[in-house]
Amino acid sequence: MTDLDPKTDLVLERVVDVAPELVWKAWTTPEYLKRWFTPAPWKTVGCEIDLKPGGKFHTVMESPEGQQFPNTGCYLEIVPDRRLVWTGALRPGYRPANLGADVPFVFTAIIEIEPHEAGTKYTATVLHSTEDGRSKHEAMGFHHGWGAALDQLVALAKTW
Repeated sequence: MTDLDPKTDLVLERVVDVAPELVWKAWTTPEYLKRWFTPAPWKTVGCEIDLKPGGKFHTVMESPEGQQFPNTGCYLEIVPDRRLVWTGALRPGYRPANLGADVPFVFTAIIEIEPHEAGTKYTATVLHSTEDGRSKHEAMGFHHGWGAALDQLVALAKTW
């Protein structure tokens, strides 16, 4: 893991009562990811996963009013059942992203999945390029939103 910088990084860490393999399945299977990834009442209506370093991670989030927000990133690291790293700063194939002025921040996400006696220790670390980006993401509700999405992931995984 990279050293954390409290000025630019956000972390969500919890122990959840589902197995690491199920958390992994939820993160790496498009039809499952669409069912939990965006906190309700928002939805994830599109998802493409090319699970390899340099591969595509694409989602389309939809607001309750029907406005769609596509996001495309690039996987950087994949350790099955343990770690996923992707960034919006790159497009698939490690191509630099051409981000417009309307993009409020860019980040790299690190999802760590560790076996725990109660199920899984889940850590989502989001590295921002600037303090302002971190502040904007936190103000948008990072902890609540990513926490609510994790609750949805756990509820879904318990149905398998």
